[in-house]
Amino acid sequence: MRSVIFEEFGTPFRVLTLTDRPMPEPGPGQVRVRMVLSPIHNHDLMIIAGKYGYKPQLPAVPGTEAAGVVDALGEGVSNLKIGQRVCGGASATWAEYYLANAATLVPLPDAVPDETACQLIAMPLSTFRLIEELAVKPGNWIIQNAANGAVGKLLAQFCAERGVNVINLVRRDAAVGELEALGIANAVSTAQPDWPARVAELTKGAPIVRGLDSVGGTATDQLLDVMAELSTLYFFGALSGQKLLISPENILYKRQVIKGFWAAKPTDTVSPQAIGQMIGELVKRAATGQLRLPVAEVFDISKAGEAAAASDVPGRAGKIALSA
Repeated sequence: MRSVIFEEFGTPFRVLTLTDRPMPEPGPGQVRVRMVLSPIHNHDLMIIAGKYGYKPQLPAVPGTEAAGVVDALGEGVSNLKIGQRVCGGASATWAEYYLANAATLVPLPDAVPDETACQLIAMPLSTFRLIEELAVKPGNWIIQNAANGAVGKLLAQFCAERGVNVINLVRRDAAVGELEALGIANAVSTAQPDWPARVAELTKGAPIVRGLDSVGGTATDQLLDVMAELSTLYFFGALSGQKLLISPENILYKRQVIKGFWAAKPTDTVSPQAIGQMIGELVKRAATGQLRLPVAEVFDISKAGEAAAASDVPGRAGKIALSA
């Protein structure tokens, strides 16, 4: 079968190649899935570059989430059947076929389109867990950068439903209109030098008690500057590729706290039962059209390097995905 592979860590466009690998056989509790669509997440690119929280043994097949069709059942699997559409997290999904634990796959109604299904679990669940970690109440103000990313859009939507106010920072003026077209309010472009004044105008002086930083570099201190005394900033990602640059004044005199959030680690904030309920809610929303996770462009797995490069293009209308 065809499969994407990388034999060294580095720039995805340079190290990703297509190879022919043996068809995987499911073990006990596993199923083999025929991949239909698999998204390119930022953490996928970081894994390939060797800059993520763990490094796979090389050579490795990338991909951590997909939607597909059950093709074969391993011993003891009774909750799924051959031909059933499923989605969920897995490993080595950038291939024509991949293996997954049957217990972690989510059966899909026909009403859920593949574009939404292939990214229905990882980012939405991370957002749900993050909001629980933030411990904010209705009426509170929080702020996030990279607000036009997948997590940013979902966080704005989920917080609005809870009555939590969100300042949504973006790095391009055009992205403000893009978010407004999706019904996401309080978008502010940091390309404008007076953006902190715009933030103060929107909050009407109310304290910003929580922040979410997905960029790093100087963006971290920019968030702390407009956040309140005793506020907490959660560091979620490093899109800038730079180290955090933090002025001592914020930490010392405003007594602000910075915490890391990594969804790959278990949490005691959200119970397994709550996670299960959230997955059911996500499927329901996707089936009724309340939740749409668009795909901007689909590449065949033979062009994985080009697809990875396309995922860095600003202003995309959705994720870049691979098909087999």
